[in-house]
Amino acid sequence: MASRQELSDFLAGAERRAFKHAMFALRDSEAALDVVQDAMLRLASRYGGRPAAELPMLFHRILQNAITDHFRRQRVRNLWTTPLSELQGNDGSEHGEAEALEALDPHDPDEPATLAERTQLRAILEAEIARLPRRQREAFLLRYWEDLNVAETALVMGCSEGSVKTHCSRAARALAEALAARGIQR
Repeated sequence: MASRQELSDFLAGAERRAFKHAMFALRDSEAALDVVQDAMLRLASRYGGRPAAELPMLFHRILQNAITDHFRRQRVRNLWTTPLSELQGNDGSEHGEAEALEALDPHDPDEPATLAERTQLRAILEAEIARLPRRQREAFLLRYWEDLNVAETALVMGCSEGSVKTHCSRAARALAEALAARGIQR
């Protein structure tokens, strides 16, 4: 069973990646923060007593379900209500996606030119990841961002290992082509 410290350490280590994962799916920083917070609370309250080795897979499944639930609730709300954004003007006080990501990103002590290059490359890569189809994006992030193996990714996504490999391959190819089209070769 995971101790409180192990659970706390896991959540602290996963929060930034989970936020970015939710941002790619939702494209709304406030909703992404809410979804990640709800997923963390669900993990802690319902599965906090599970072994520490099970926490990553449980959390990613909970996060994916929370994202899906968000889309379902949003669809129902849009059918029956007028979006508040149409009724009120935007006063500019809300923080956008870039500000939320920067707030979570620690400052790098590197040279300004290197930092600027990394920031631009990260922004381009994040934009291209956000353009991937949902299942490709999910498989890619779980495999290469969260370092889950194929079997764990298949379990989290609820599909076969072959599907995970296919989604990852297509995502990697699409990202490589998109970056090459922008003149980025690595």
